[in-house]
Amino acid sequence: MMQIDLESLKPWLGRTETKEDILTPSLIDRFRATFDAHLWAGAGDVPLGIHWCLTLDSAPGGSLSDDGHSPQGRFLPPVPLPSRMWAGSDVTHIAPLTVGQTVTRRSTIGDITAKQGRSGTLVFVAVNHEYSNGEKVCIQEKQTIVYKDISRSQSEKHTFVAPDPTTLRSRLTPDSVLLFRYSALTFNGHRIHYDQPYTTEVEAYRGLVVHGPLQATLLLNLAADALNKAPQGFLFRGLAPLTLPCEIQLNCRPDGTTGTVWCQDETGVRCSSADYSAT
Repeated sequence: MMQIDLESLKPWLGRTETKEDILTPSLIDRFRATFDAHLWAGAGDVPLGIHWCLTLDSAPGGSLSDDGHSPQGRFLPPVPLPSRMWAGSDVTHIAPLTVGQTVTRRSTIGDITAKQGRSGTLVFVAVNHEYSNGEKVCIQEKQTIVYKDISRSQSEKHTFVAPDPTTLRSRLTPDSVLLFRYSALTFNGHRIHYDQPYTTEVEAYRGLVVHGPLQATLLLNLAADALNKAPQGFLFRGLAPLTLPCEIQLNCRPDGTTGTVWCQDETGVRCSSADYSAT
């Protein structure tokens, strides 16, 4: 079992990065075309979840790792594990972003921790983000990135569980075109979303992997629909890989001004979940 030298990664604690982007109508049009009817209709000019498509890393192709990720060791620490995934986010909506204005993202490495999981050593890197229009902070987010070894457990099958008609709100059958479009929206080169041989033979998944932020966007909009407003608090967690071919069943269990939303596949396995609150 690999031992991680956390001391060697400590120089990255507190490291900051600032990026700017402009929220354009063309990006909003492409975002709406990708998610279509699964976006909350009450969002106005700026759909919820589009901040994950802004202020993106634009590393040159020649610098990318074998898996298609941007190289480590610049902003993100050089964790010596081969698989890197977005594990979840704690998002606070303060104010809506504005079309045509500059969006500034300031990011800080907040924490680096390690633990032992079923598949071996895991390293978690917490990154704190602030998205602002001018001097106004609009979105705060604590994002958790997990680094791990590649394990055959990623291909485990599960027993069928029937959907619950009391929580099921809608269904979506993702395909490779949807994954390609979302990868393009987020400039995400990770090969598990488009390279079938690499995904199954190298990273040992059953099929192409549905992005965590794509699932989070679906759940964020489902929560807004339940509240009839953008949730101020949205705590998202990835639970299990969601791979093609599959059906995404979108579920919601509201409880007044709070609730839980989740994605499960056609076997009933929860792939991601989020707790939301109006305040």
